Amino acid sequence: MHAEQEGASARRFSPVALVVAAAVIALDQITKVIVLDHLGRGPHHVIGPFGLMLTSNTGSAFSLFQGSTTALAIVDVVVVSLLAVVAVRARTWPLRVGLGLMLGGAIGNLVDRVVHHSKDGGVVDFITFPHFATFNAADAAITIGVMVVLVALIFDLVADRRTKGTSSA
Repeated sequence: MHAEQEGASARRFSPVALVVAAAVIALDQITKVIVLDHLGRGPHHVIGPFGLMLTSNTGSAFSLFQGSTTALAIVDVVVVSLLAVVAVRARTWPLRVGLGLMLGGAIGNLVDRVVHHSKDGGVVDFITFPHFATFNAADAAITIGVMVVLVALIFDLVADRRTKGTSSA
């Protein structure tokens, strides 16, 4: 019976990832509107290595596949769909939060690509660090989400190995 309950809870819907995703989408879109309204072209130093510079990326991460807006939008829709299914079925809070960050970031950039804040169908990027790609809040959420998911999966793997090691003794 315990295994049945565990299996049922693994399939149970959780809104946590969707709430996190909605917060990321809102933050991403609000920051992009502010940047488009108030940030002129050219670099703007803020503090330390942190700066702002308005750019448009018609490619994917790190400007790969430049000019492939339609193909990237289709890939984004598939990725968003898969992430949404996995995110609402995630078993643990860290996985739900991490997947929610990834989902929200992917949707935020998809909104940019489809509704296009920029005329070229690109994604608005504006956060700069020296010797690194220019990015936005959605990109940061995706990166943080991937790290959270990886750490959560590693901890789950270690816990499973400890449990198996204990139960076989």
